[in-house]
Amino acid sequence: MIILVIFVTMLSPVAYNISLTSQLSPLTSQMNAQSVQTGKASYYALKFTGRKTASGERMHHDSLTCAHRTYPFGTQLKVTNPANGKSVIVRVTDRGPYVKGRIIDLSARAAREIGIIAQGIAPVIVERHHPAIVPFMPDDIELPDFEIGTNEGADEKPIWVALKEDRDRKLREQKAHEEEALRKKAQTVTEQKPATETVTPVEAPKAPATNQSSRQKGEDALLEDINKSPNKSKAYLKRQGK
Repeated sequence: MIILVIFVTMLSPVAYNISLTSQLSPLTSQMNAQSVQTGKASYYALKFTGRKTASGERMHHDSLTCAHRTYPFGTQLKVTNPANGKSVIVRVTDRGPYVKGRIIDLSARAAREIGIIAQGIAPVIVERHHPAIVPFMPDDIELPDFEIGTNEGADEKPIWVALKEDRDRKLREQKAHEEEALRKKAQTVTEQKPATETVTPVEAPKAPATNQSSRQKGEDALLEDINKSPNKSKAYLKRQGK
């Protein structure tokens, strides 16, 4: 009896797992079937712009939205046109379509993105879009081996220090070259300038020495001659009262 109770106790988790799996299997199969759908798609006419959708948002023909019967509002769906391979990501904001054979209603812009404007109704593939999928690291990846060692020689300078020193050295060389060129130019100008000639002052010719006494005698004789022959003009005679 004890053995039977132990055996039933051991089998109870297995039975629970089997029953839970049997209950979840229909839901899992339904989710897998809903993950990828194939059917026909249509799009909203421009007259529906501004109308309120089932989610409460306003419909606009230039937005990337759609109507689906089962996906929750806000779900992103990837709609692909198998005829040309074009696809578009849309957001569920409305319910429908309620026409047999159609699985999704697209906005005018979304229909233009996949190229079904001219057809109006076209077969498409609808699947749920997962924008953030975290990848798993494969088990067979091999990381390279790193050898860590030390540098036995002197530490090398950082590249920015070497570049700064090289720039300073070039500036010093350029400055020294410019100073040398200026010095040579000044020296050349000094050598080409003619020497200043020495000008000897020329003395003015000296007047010949005259005898002071003879000059005085000549002046006295001139005065005496003037006195002896006075001016006989009418003005002179009138002044003399003659």
